[in-house]
Amino acid sequence: MNPYEFIEANHNQFLEDLKDWLRIPSISTLSEHNADVRKAADWIKAHLDSIGLTRTEIFETPGHPLVYGEWLGAGNAPTVLIYGHYDVQPADDDEGLWQSDPFEPVVRDGNLYARGATDDKGQTFTQVKAIHSLLQSGQMPVNVKFILEGEEESGSNHIHTFVNEHPDLLATDVVVVSDTSFHAPDQPSIVYGLRGITYLEIEVRGPAQDLHSGMYGGIVHNPAQALVEILAALHDADGRVTVPGFYDKVRPLATDERAELAKTPFPPERLERETGLKTPWGEPGYELHERLGARPTLEINGIIGGRTGEGAKTVLPARALAKVSCRLVPDQDPKEIEALIAQHVASITPETVTSEVRVLHRGKWAIVEQDSPFMQAAARAFELGFGKRPVFTREGGSIPIVGTFQDQLNAPVILMGFGLPDDNLHGPNEKYALENFRKGMQTAIRFYEGISTLK
Repeated sequence: MNPYEFIEANHNQFLEDLKDWLRIPSISTLSEHNADVRKAADWIKAHLDSIGLTRTEIFETPGHPLVYGEWLGAGNAPTVLIYGHYDVQPADDDEGLWQSDPFEPVVRDGNLYARGATDDKGQTFTQVKAIHSLLQSGQMPVNVKFILEGEEESGSNHIHTFVNEHPDLLATDVVVVSDTSFHAPDQPSIVYGLRGITYLEIEVRGPAQDLHSGMYGGIVHNPAQALVEILAALHDADGRVTVPGFYDKVRPLATDERAELAKTPFPPERLERETGLKTPWGEPGYELHERLGARPTLEINGIIGGRTGEGAKTVLPARALAKVSCRLVPDQDPKEIEALIAQHVASITPETVTSEVRVLHRGKWAIVEQDSPFMQAAARAFELGFGKRPVFTREGGSIPIVGTFQDQLNAPVILMGFGLPDDNLHGPNEKYALENFRKGMQTAIRFYEGISTLK
């Protein structure tokens, strides 16, 4: 039985296995789920053992563990390092939008619904089962390693150190990451560029303690008001970031690259369909698809301060806090951007309050050469697996480990994603198309067969 026949014969069991993994609420950002994150790591290690890998190991970190696995029986053939993450986002649902329990996977209309279905357990499992099918058929064309982390959704705080300290263990000819999405359901795409990120907190402090707003309002500068004044000054009326020097090192888009990106436009009707908004916003002079993947941003992710619970309380808060993130593009350096923001915030902070900017985490942008032999092999694999030549695109999100793999392992990274733009990753009713699960496994196998002589 060849690997493609093995997939068809075992697809239902593969789906049930994935459901078992998805039932584990491995939410890395919430400490009350630490045991669940560990359980998910143990589960995937045991599963890697069961599919025929010759070595699996859990590496402890100061945070959540890393899961490693390998099969190196292909001799001088290329080695592939497959990265994924087994932690998931919280499944908050204050508005009752989930149509089913996020941690009890269900199939509806050809989709598998669950938290982590596409980000990233489902896509990672697609690679796992592709390797399983190759091993069981006795037709494994490459050497393979896995490194799976449990902190991607909380900053990937420890995998970078692990990669730096274990270059021999992770040595590879190419890295494969399945954690991205197609541009459209009928148009496969390969992401060749990811934005970097820096995530900050901006805190404003005023009085020594909360005050009665009737007794002190009007004579004490409210820290919540001062904070929003500072935040409002971070953009101009057209949506450009006003931090001095913010755009200085942004690499301009070349004409041919703009033409390639134009093959995957982001029309206003898609914006309305996916967000409910009719009017776009953002930096002038660039199309929506360029703003999403090739231009930097500064976003306010949350504001905390004063009374936020039910009912009224006439408080003048002692402090207010904003969560702020920047998506960065070549050639912006996260540390430089952090310093520029801190300097600017200090310069516009009123004398009536104090401010502080703190860095929570950061990650580098990444660009993969489109004409590399591995990238072209991936394009052929997608064409065989999905019946259509993929387009090359840049994604607005960040996968910080990609830059570290490029720098430390000196290997190209292929972003072999199988998600769809409406999969609702990080949102309610997250899903993964079963057709993409099946075709994704087939595409991965085509890729490994296609690169077997590229060494």
